[in-house]
Amino acid sequence: MNQHKVVLYSSTGCPYCAKIREDLKNWGLTYEERNVTENPDYFNELHEHGIFSSPVVFVDDKPFIGYRPNAMKKYLGITDEPKKGSASEGANVRNPDDIFVNVNDDLLKEEYDLVCIGGGPAGSSAAVYAARAKLKTLVIDKAPAAGTLAITHKIANYPGVPEELTGLELLLRMQNQAKDFGATFVRSQVLSVDFTDEVKKLELPEGIVKAKSVFIAVGAKGRANKIKGEKEFLGRGVSYCSTCDAAFFQNKTIAIVGDNEEAVSEALTLSKFADRVLFLIPGNKMQGEANIDDLRGYDNIEVFWRHRVKEIVGTNKMEGILVQTADKELETWNVDGVFLYLAGTTPGTDFLKDTVERDEEGYVIVDDFLNTSVEGVFAGGDARRTPIKQAVISAADGAIAAMGADKIVNKRKKMIPQYS
Repeated sequence: MNQHKVVLYSSTGCPYCAKIREDLKNWGLTYEERNVTENPDYFNELHEHGIFSSPVVFVDDKPFIGYRPNAMKKYLGITDEPKKGSASEGANVRNPDDIFVNVNDDLLKEEYDLVCIGGGPAGSSAAVYAARAKLKTLVIDKAPAAGTLAITHKIANYPGVPEELTGLELLLRMQNQAKDFGATFVRSQVLSVDFTDEVKKLELPEGIVKAKSVFIAVGAKGRANKIKGEKEFLGRGVSYCSTCDAAFFQNKTIAIVGDNEEAVSEALTLSKFADRVLFLIPGNKMQGEANIDDLRGYDNIEVFWRHRVKEIVGTNKMEGILVQTADKELETWNVDGVFLYLAGTTPGTDFLKDTVERDEEGYVIVDDFLNTSVEGVFAGGDARRTPIKQAVISAADGAIAAMGADKIVNKRKKMIPQYS
């Protein structure tokens, strides 16, 4: 059967590499394996293709980056279902269509103890804690598979999860756990809120949802306009996460584009890997609490004010960036990668209007216990201003908010932690 030339680039300890190996075996394909951890020459071969991730399977010189069995089967013309229990069958968890239900009349008749607006790591973690505490819990999300965590291609640093997995897989684990404890997940959009009464009201296209407490966990909305070439070279030099991809730029030259706290923090992390870090700031000032002075003393970081990336250039791999300088001149800079942390990523809190206090960028203002300016309303994850955006921080916010909701609903004098 094997009329294709198949080369698998793997790394030691990579669970998706093991899945790919089993899939290739099940499909009756022979292949050459090149372990980038054991042989740096193979690592460099991936770099020459502009690829900064593993596993990668080349089929007839066509690369499949990451674990993409369905795309590979389509290319190979394989129609057989995977064997029961095989790695390609995937983990035995529900998918988003199984977890999220439609809004119906029965749901609108209920009065919930806690409603989470957003089903990402913050909202799902809150649902786990709240449902386990026997609170009637509802999670509302308009696009469950489109959030920041859901579209993250690889997670390898989540505490207690030693294997690598996709962001969507991690999120599904949280949502499955919450659903098993009794939480309800619905696919809908919150159009507006009314927090003036003790029982809060949330307007959905289908009707009004009532809640004794609310957790605002909407996450952030992306930039409306992408840089030319950004989508084409994602995973081939374009990145949004140093934690995920920094190691692939060891001893390389990279650019960081941004004007916020996250960009500064990521620059410090990337400076430990890259030989040279070019920090491009689109304007003449930083946003929020970001302080460019934090980068002083790092010899391999160079700061460029009023420099904008107009295009990410390359052929079959990223080769550089087209930069508009402070003098409005266009220059092509040769860099191996570009990390984007542009200020367009803002919290999706516009629908709240003036119902709770927000800062000038739309972040909900909260105290140490995530209380907003309205009693019984909490906010966390990317909806509040955090030192850095990470899934584990959002999940911790969800736990705090749920225990705060338990205090409100059950009229406790203090929050009760869950120890067992």
